[in-house]
Amino acid sequence: MMGERFYILTIRKYLTPVFLCLFTAFFFLNTTAQETDNEEVKRLHRPIFVFNFAQQIGWPNIDELKSFKIGVLGPDRTILDLHAMAQKRKIHGKPVEIVRFTVVKNVQDVQLLYVNHKYNYDIKYILNKISGKNILLVSEDYNYNASMINMVNVADAFEYEINESRIKKENFVIVPTLKEYAISSSEKWKQLYQKTEETLTKVQEDKDEQEAILKEKITDQLEKIDHQEKEIDTKEGEIIRRNEKIENLYTESEIQKIKYKEKISIERELEKNIQEQIVFIKNQEEKIKTSALEIEKQNEFLERQNSKIEEQSTILEKQTSEINAQKKINILLVSIIFLALLGSLLIYRGFLQKKKLNKELGIKNEAISQQSLELEAKNKELEQFAYIASHDLQEPLNTISSFIGLIAEDYEASFDDVGKESLSFIKDASIRMKKLIDALLEYSRLGRSKAYTKVSCNEVLKELKSDLKNRIENTGAILHIADLPIVNGSEIELRLLFQNLISNGIKFRASDTVPEITINCIKKNDDKKDTKGFWQFSVKDNGIGIPKEHQERIFAIFQRLHSRDTYEGTGIGLAHCKKIVEAHGGEIWLESFENQGSTFYFTIPE
Repeated sequence: MMGERFYILTIRKYLTPVFLCLFTAFFFLNTTAQETDNEEVKRLHRPIFVFNFAQQIGWPNIDELKSFKIGVLGPDRTILDLHAMAQKRKIHGKPVEIVRFTVVKNVQDVQLLYVNHKYNYDIKYILNKISGKNILLVSEDYNYNASMINMVNVADAFEYEINESRIKKENFVIVPTLKEYAISSSEKWKQLYQKTEETLTKVQEDKDEQEAILKEKITDQLEKIDHQEKEIDTKEGEIIRRNEKIENLYTESEIQKIKYKEKISIERELEKNIQEQIVFIKNQEEKIKTSALEIEKQNEFLERQNSKIEEQSTILEKQTSEINAQKKINILLVSIIFLALLGSLLIYRGFLQKKKLNKELGIKNEAISQQSLELEAKNKELEQFAYIASHDLQEPLNTISSFIGLIAEDYEASFDDVGKESLSFIKDASIRMKKLIDALLEYSRLGRSKAYTKVSCNEVLKELKSDLKNRIENTGAILHIADLPIVNGSEIELRLLFQNLISNGIKFRASDTVPEITINCIKKNDDKKDTKGFWQFSVKDNGIGIPKEHQERIFAIFQRLHSRDTYEGTGIGLAHCKKIVEAHGGEIWLESFENQGSTFYFTIPE
C-alpha cells in the first residue's frame, strides 16, 4: 500500500511539466512546417515561370543554337531547381544548359539571365552590360519596369510584368499570351503589393487565432489535471482508512489465535496429567507452570519472528515500488531531456536564421541610406544647375531680344516680306524661350523653403478667384468649392498648385463647352505609416480629358500633348504641381478619360 501511494505522488509531480513541453514542441514544429511548405511551393513555381518566359520569347538566332543556355547570377540555390527542370524540358526544341555567374562582367554566351533582388545586384548596371548581346533579363522582386521581365512574390505564387520597349530593343519577339497575363501598369503593381500585405496580415491573424485555440486547449488540460489530482487525494484518504481497518482486524485475529492455542495446550496437558498422574497432582502442577512459562516464551519468540518477517516484507514491497517508480521517472526524464534538446536545437536554428536576416537587413538599410544621400546630393546639384542655367541664359536672351527690337525699328523697312516674317518668327521664338527659362527658374525654386505655416485653403482659393476673375468671366467658368481645411505648408506654393490645376481645367476644354470645375477634400488615415493621417484633395473638370497612354508622362517637365497653335503654354504646369505636392510629403495622380474630363487627386499630410 505504501508503494502504491508513493507511485501516485511521483506521477503527480512530473505530469504537468510533461504536458506543457509536449504542447510547446507540437506548436513550434507545426509553425515551422507551415513556413517550410510555403517556400517549397515557391521553389516549384520559380523554374516553371523562367522556362515559360523563355518559351514565349522569340530569339533572332535561335535556329543557329545547339543548346539553350540559362545563366543564374549570384549564390542562388535556384540553379539546383533549374538543373532539375532542364532534365525534363527543352526550350524551342533545344536541350537546356544552366550556368552560374558570380560577377556581372563575366555574363556572356547565354540566352537568358535570372537574378534575384535579395543579392543586391544593380539592375541598371546589368542591363548596360548585357545590352546588344541578345540576352533576356528575368528578375525577381525588383521595382516596376526596372527589368525586361520582373517577377514578384504573392503569397505562395508569382505575378510578373514586362517592359516591352527593352525587350524589343534586343530584337526579341513577344508571344501575345505573355502580354495578356502580365501586369500592365504601375497602379496594378502597387495594388499587387497591397494585396500581398493584406495576405500576410490574414496569415498573421490566422496564426494568432491558432495560438489562442492552443492556449485554450492547454488550459483545459491543466484543469483536467487539477481535477485528477483532487480525485487522487480522495482515493488516498480512502486507501489510508482501509489500511487502518485491515491492521485492526489483523491484530484482533492474532490475539484470538494465541488464546485458542494456549487453551488447547493447557487442556490437553491437564487431561493427560489427570489420566496418568493423579497421585502426583502437586508435582505436575509445578511442571505445568514451568511448561506454561516455556510455551509463553516460545510464543513471544514466534511473535517477534512474525513481526520481523512482516517488517521485512513491507520494506521489500516499498523498495520494489520505489524501483518501479524510479524506472518510470527515468523514462520521463529522458523524454523531457530529449524534447528540451530538440527545442533548444530548433530555437538555436531560428536564432541563426534571424541573425542572418538582421545582418542582411542592416546591409540593405545601409545601402538605402547611402543611396538616399547620393540622391539628395544629385537633386541639389540638379536644382543648382537649373537655377544657374536659367539665370545665366537670360543675359544672352535679353541681348538677342534687344537686338531684334533694334533691327525691327531701324531696318524693318529694308526687308522684304520673307525677311519681315523671319524676323517675326525670331521675335516669337525669343519670347517663348524667355517664358521657358522663367518657368525653369521658377521650377528650380520650388520646394526650397521648409518654413511651413498654417494655411487656410478657403482663403487661398478666395484670393485666387479674385486674381482669375477676368479669365473666369470671359470663359463663363463655373467653380464649385467645398469647405476646405487648414493645412501645414507654404502658402505661395499651395496657391500656385491650385492655380495650375484650375487654369488647366479652364484652358483644356472643347470650344463649345462651358468649363465647370469642382474642388473637394476628405480626411483619410494612413495605416501604412505611423502618422496622424492626411487630406486628400480632388480637382475635377469637364475638359477634353487625357488619353490613357499619355497619363504617365504629363507630370514630366516641358511635356506637351498639343501644339502651341491649339493650346498655349510651356508644358511645365503639372511638373510644378508634382514638385509642390512631393515637397509637402504627399502624392499626386489623376483619373481621366478622353472627352470625359479629368480628376486630379493630391494629398497633404495633416
